[in-house]
Amino acid sequence: MFHVYTKTSGITSAEGLWPILMAIFTMAAVHFVLPSNLRAGPAWLQMSVQIALVMLLVIARKQRNHKLMHWFGGATLSVSTLTLVYSLSSMFILLAEKKIEAPVLLRSGALLWINTVLLFAAWYWRLDGGGAHQRFQHVTHRQGAFLFPQMTLDTETLQRLGIKSWHPIFIDYLFIAFTNSTAFSPTDVLPHSRWAKVLMMIQSLISLIIVAVLAARAINIL
Repeated sequence: MFHVYTKTSGITSAEGLWPILMAIFTMAAVHFVLPSNLRAGPAWLQMSVQIALVMLLVIARKQRNHKLMHWFGGATLSVSTLTLVYSLSSMFILLAEKKIEAPVLLRSGALLWINTVLLFAAWYWRLDGGGAHQRFQHVTHRQGAFLFPQMTLDTETLQRLGIKSWHPIFIDYLFIAFTNSTAFSPTDVLPHSRWAKVLMMIQSLISLIIVAVLAARAINIL
């Protein structure tokens, strides 16, 4: 996971380590500013855990230990997933018990919606095509769990468009997650594999609950 490719490795990637790290730390920061009754433990806990995992990830990268990079990357996203599940569950319980004020509900719902988009984008990025390392083993990305428009173009068409080789990077998966959380359906990128369809359904359901149910409840409380 989280591998940065250079010319010395035989593969040149337009994507570095920073986009995914920014997404991870943004999710940790969002958890940090949530109300205490929606956080899984002390405010500093998730940030500290994520920083520790990222430091271990950087060390593994310097040692070129891809197996450790894979495990530390998965652990990082797993921590973010568990904290999001806890925060969403706590919000639903407080909402059912009418123990959360409307302004807090709206602010928390917006923050958790952002976290949902970033988290699913990170999982799509990590799982599609076997991960970034496997995707960049080929000159052009042709196989994966998602069908991107560029994958439908032949080599001559790509060259006419000035594209020598194309591989999806984090921003492409962020686009998938964002549109899925706003339109509640695929747009120009279609899921092919069953795991991608299941994840997109779960993401759409979470976003629908946050945007529709929580927002409507908060308006009624006002």
